[in-house]
Amino acid sequence: MKFRAATAADTDRVAAVMVDEPVGWIDADRYRDELRQGMYRPEWTWLAVDDDDRIVGRALWWGQATAAHPVDLDCLYVDASVAGREKVAAELLSAGLGAFAAGARPQEKPPIFTIKVARGWRDDPAAAAAVGWRRDAALAAGLGHEVERLQLAWTPDAGIPAAGGRLRFAPASDDDFLAMFRRIAVGSLDDGTRESVAERGAEAAARDDMDFYLNCLGERDWWRLAYDADGELVGLAIPSATPYARNVGYLGVLPEHRGRGYINEVLAEITRFQAEAGAERITATTDMGNAPMAAAFERAGYAITEIRIVFSARPGQDQDQD
Repeated sequence: MKFRAATAADTDRVAAVMVDEPVGWIDADRYRDELRQGMYRPEWTWLAVDDDDRIVGRALWWGQATAAHPVDLDCLYVDASVAGREKVAAELLSAGLGAFAAGARPQEKPPIFTIKVARGWRDDPAAAAAVGWRRDAALAAGLGHEVERLQLAWTPDAGIPAAGGRLRFAPASDDDFLAMFRRIAVGSLDDGTRESVAERGAEAAARDDMDFYLNCLGERDWWRLAYDADGELVGLAIPSATPYARNVGYLGVLPEHRGRGYINEVLAEITRFQAEAGAERITATTDMGNAPMAAAFERAGYAITEIRIVFSARPGQDQDQD
């Protein structure tokens, strides 16, 4: 078995791979389309090939078209006929992660690995098995931190949430937003925020979050801070966008103002902004363990569309690069 990055000559064979398990995967049309856009690339596409050069496994890493490195493994496949499927998958992951690490900047995080499944996947034996061997591979390759996230979407038939009337929203400077990212991280229930703060400190974590949203497809002038009737700062609302839809982006309420229902008004503000701009679909994500945020999305008419199981390297954990 050999593990290598793809070349342009492999494109037809890579695109022809089909996954028949009940997990999210990348089909030929999407792979070719995003390959043209630079969001998939031959050097980000890793293959397991047998002695006859038959593709028996593929790993498709994805990144922004302007990025130097991928951020997410979108699709991991190993043919069911391969003995030791999870071991081959782990070696395939390790080969790709090792190559990315060799070209990464200091402190740059390895790409995550996301498995997309339907709600209630644990009750489906085929889905549970599909997740199982992929989880084993992720853990063996050094992606030892796992969290489940809800993927949600709002559509116009849910209705546009009304303004609560307690908050006023206004633009602000980069420094003001950076300070808000830092303050909102305190006591956050978001797994990624907690991990980032624990690993790098509140200031660096805030800078990472801000840089991420500045580099998203949404516009900087969409961002707003939220103030109460007395002019006191309460939270922030960052509508954003992905290559596929308008997006909730980032929202939060300062620790001293939590528990008063303000999160509903912040989310409603983002939803109204996106809807008034003509969005027919607004996507969002939150950790399954973040019950208050999940409840706020439900109240605002966001429906769960899928579950995303996300694997990442633990802080200070090295990937297996053998």
